[in-house]
Amino acid sequence: MTIRRVTSPDVPEPPPERWSNCLVSDGIAYVSGMTVRGADDPGKLDEYEQAKLIFGKIKGMVEAAGGKMSDVVKVTIYVTNIKNNTKVWKARAEFFKGNFPASTLVQVAALATPEILVEIEAIAHIGKGAR
Repeated sequence: MTIRRVTSPDVPEPPPERWSNCLVSDGIAYVSGMTVRGADDPGKLDEYEQAKLIFGKIKGMVEAAGGKMSDVVKVTIYVTNIKNNTKVWKARAEFFKGNFPASTLVQVAALATPEILVEIEAIAHIGKGAR
């Protein structure tokens, strides 16, 4: 088994030695929980706007791994207010067509910082031949 770290110019890298944004092993891309970290004034963004930016980051990571959004087979979505879940689903529908990935939506008490309302992680099956 080989493990390859993937980076994307569209996604800020975490501080050294904390975590990897994306690892690929045996044709499966594991994308860490993405947030609006790095966005200008994330506190002004609602759940829809945050989710849209986050799905864009996931798209960048999956493409950098050699896949496409239709290769995403699972997403886990963390929100701080479950009542606003339709905003997240609206953003998700802009990135996925046809077979939607298996999904889990969980409300949590808090995320990394108070202005972060949504965090999303993903798994994509990109195949063993992906770069």
